[in-house]
Amino acid sequence: MSDHAFMQLAIARAREGIARGQTPFGACITRKGAVVSCEHNGVWATTDVTAHAEIRAIREACRRLDTIDLAECVIYSTCEPCPMCFSAIHWARIERIVFGASIADAKATGFSELTVSNTVMKQQGGSPVMLEEGLLRDDCLALFREWSARPDHRTY
Repeated sequence: MSDHAFMQLAIARAREGIARGQTPFGACITRKGAVVSCEHNGVWATTDVTAHAEIRAIREACRRLDTIDLAECVIYSTCEPCPMCFSAIHWARIERIVFGASIADAKATGFSELTVSNTVMKQQGGSPVMLEEGLLRDDCLALFREWSARPDHRTY
C-alpha cells in the first residue's frame, strides 16, 4: 500500500471517532508496509487526556509487536502530532511521521494546542524522525468541518 492509502485509513478511523463523539483525529502505524495499528482519538470516551490517536496507536502497536521499539515503523496521522505525541513517537523510535493537517489548523478549529511544530521539536530536540507534512491535507481539514458541524462536538 502507498502513503496515500495508509493516510486514507487514518482518515477513516478519525471518522469512526467523530461518529462516536470523539475529536477528529486518527492515526495508523505501519511496519514494512503492513498495518500494525489504527486508532482514533479517545479522550472523551476514556476520560484520559493522553488518549490521543497517536498515543493509542503506539500503545496498540507495542502490544501487538510485543516491544517498545518501533524502529521499523511509520505513523500516519490526520493532524500534526502535538508535542506529547511527538515525544512518544521519538521514544518509540518510529522512523517517519506523515501527517495531513497542521497544529495551526487544529488550533484554528478551537483546540487548545501548544503551537510547537514537529519541525521545531525535531530540530531543538535532536530527533532523527523524518517528517512529511501536508499529505491529503484537504481531506484531513474536512474532518474538522465534519466534526464542527456536529451539535455534540467539544474541544479540550
